[in-house]
Amino acid sequence: MSNLPFGFGVPDPDKGGDNDPARGGSGQSGSGGGNPADAFNQLGQMLSQLGQMLSQAGSSSGPVNYDLAKQIALQRLSNASSNMDEAAVRDAAHLAEMWLDPATILPAGATSTKLWSAKDWVDKTLPTWQRLCDPVARQVSNSWMSALPEEAKQQAGPLLSMLGQVGGMAYGSQLGNALAQLADEVLTSSDVGLPLGPDATGALLPANIEKFTDGLERPGSEVLVFLAAREAAHQRLFAHVPWLRQRLLATVEEFASGITVDTSALEQLASQIDPANPATFEQAMQSGILEPQTTEEQKAALSRLETLLALVEGWVDVVVADAVRERLPGADALRETLRRRRASGGPAEQTFATLVGLELRPRRLRAASSLWQLVGDQHGIETRDGIWAHPDLLPTAADLDDPLAFAERLSGELGSADFSADLDDPIAALERAERARRETEGESAAEAEEPNSDQPDDDSGSGRA
Repeated sequence: MSNLPFGFGVPDPDKGGDNDPARGGSGQSGSGGGNPADAFNQLGQMLSQLGQMLSQAGSSSGPVNYDLAKQIALQRLSNASSNMDEAAVRDAAHLAEMWLDPATILPAGATSTKLWSAKDWVDKTLPTWQRLCDPVARQVSNSWMSALPEEAKQQAGPLLSMLGQVGGMAYGSQLGNALAQLADEVLTSSDVGLPLGPDATGALLPANIEKFTDGLERPGSEVLVFLAAREAAHQRLFAHVPWLRQRLLATVEEFASGITVDTSALEQLASQIDPANPATFEQAMQSGILEPQTTEEQKAALSRLETLLALVEGWVDVVVADAVRERLPGADALRETLRRRRASGGPAEQTFATLVGLELRPRRLRAASSLWQLVGDQHGIETRDGIWAHPDLLPTAADLDDPLAFAERLSGELGSADFSADLDDPIAALERAERARRETEGESAAEAEEPNSDQPDDDSGSGRA
């Protein structure tokens, strides 16, 4: 879980604020000292910002004020320019698709590849973020409301509605700041590992790619083609595995449905709030008192989500490596750079944890890559990619720990030839696997009984023969 409850975060150190000594703040609310004119200016700015937030209060009826989130994100982002043109991106995408064709049985998934600015990324991905954030925010809000005694609800009356709007604005503000940070660093529409953008549309962010390339010792054209191949591979998977997008988003929703709040913390929260000092409310929320509790059901959902994301990223990692290794001199170095970028808990993982309340473990990426590589080497790309035909055929978290056993099980239970023939009928494959399992269990039971009945005759068996 994230260190802070969803929707509440520490002030941005880059922006400073009333409690930022570097910007003339005192570090304490309502303290004396300093230039009175500065204090009045800060008060005026605060009231102006509060007025803007309140003016947005009625524009969203959901648990998160997405209008405010979008407004904040776009205001924080600069109009960064790029020297990259559309022709270069189209050529890179076309080349990447040609190289991917022999590396996977999945055909091209993107009908077009766009150039997005950071602001375009916010605008195009916000609908998906809304689907990801709504269940978490709604469940947290409902947990807080249900924890209140009925008498308190009746006495509060309209105040509860106002608190709901304030909560929506707080969530929206946090979401806007987080999206701005992420939009300033993502390289493609699928950089987070989730299908955030519109269907069948690939996207590269040239300004961010140029910043990323500045820290590498590789030509910009090489980096562009490599990233275009990763984006194209993601699009192939999301386009031709119809259940995948829904399963990823539904798993987040399943996690959110199990959120509960420790109701005993409400009394402690009330004791820390001074109605005459609004700063105490923010401090109490930042203390983590109302951080949702993790249940066993949530842990199971989180494990499934981590495994599924690892399998997606691992498959893309292997397929792209096979497609470009002999064509791009720096392919292995770029592959390792992006692996480390994910494994370091970079902006994508941190922002996802802040927005949705989930901590992802990208260390599973290497295990998933090893599994897909092993399956491809032993059974071919048809069997490897055919595993995506049905979610029940996918490796589990235990399989990531022992990829060799999974590869051997494919040979023993499914059979490479039969499995490839039944890619269009995953139910038949599942039924065959179940029959093989029952037969294996029957043989094991028979072997367990055989020594007891035949042991006395073993020593003389050769004499009879």
